[in-house]
Amino acid sequence: MSDDQPSKAGIENTPGQGRTPEAEVIEPSAPEEFGLVQVWWGDGKGKTTATLGMALRAAGHGYRVHMLQFMKGGASSVEAVRGEYNAIEALPGLSYENLGHYGWHGMADGSDEADHEVEARAGLERAHELLEAATDADLDAPIDLDSPPEDGVHMLILDEVLYAADRGLLSEDDVHGLIDAKPAGLELVLSGSHAEPSYLEERADLITNVRKMKHPIDDGQRARRGTEF
Repeated sequence: MSDDQPSKAGIENTPGQGRTPEAEVIEPSAPEEFGLVQVWWGDGKGKTTATLGMALRAAGHGYRVHMLQFMKGGASSVEAVRGEYNAIEALPGLSYENLGHYGWHGMADGSDEADHEVEARAGLERAHELLEAATDADLDAPIDLDSPPEDGVHMLILDEVLYAADRGLLSEDDVHGLIDAKPAGLELVLSGSHAEPSYLEERADLITNVRKMKHPIDDGQRARRGTEF
């Protein structure tokens, strides 16, 4: 075997070793390597979609996952019932709640601007409640998949929290406080904002910029059922 050919050990180390994975029954389990802080931001479509993908993956391993949305609205073509909410309700170990105003601050979407800050603060308070619950829980052990998030979760997604900070509804210190309150074994995922959250550069373990190269909305395409909601 030449030096430039892959070794047998290298082949054995490839995922799956050529086998097709099969679905398994989801049983409560505990992650061995959770505990990082992730940040997803950018002007492209896909930040919430990416976090939901991780939530799906984690739930599939039997980990307890919860998503807290600070706000989630959109154009007039977006309907009140979202596909992801329906799917989450059908999955074990995965739950969500939306405590922010159902709309976008500063977007003239018909929502009451005066309510946004009040509800963003309520979302911040709720996030700290969930972080405290995770601190009190044993994150090295499985958590009942049907249990409420107040019993602790292995992964907490704070969707659009960065957008709330970008719009001045929350402060950068508020976001830092969330990270400070995170227990060691909790995977904390923060998403939102078109503006770079440079204040998190030294605090996050993963930062992904979801960039827009092209978007059909620029040509007048409205939000579509099954892709945007």
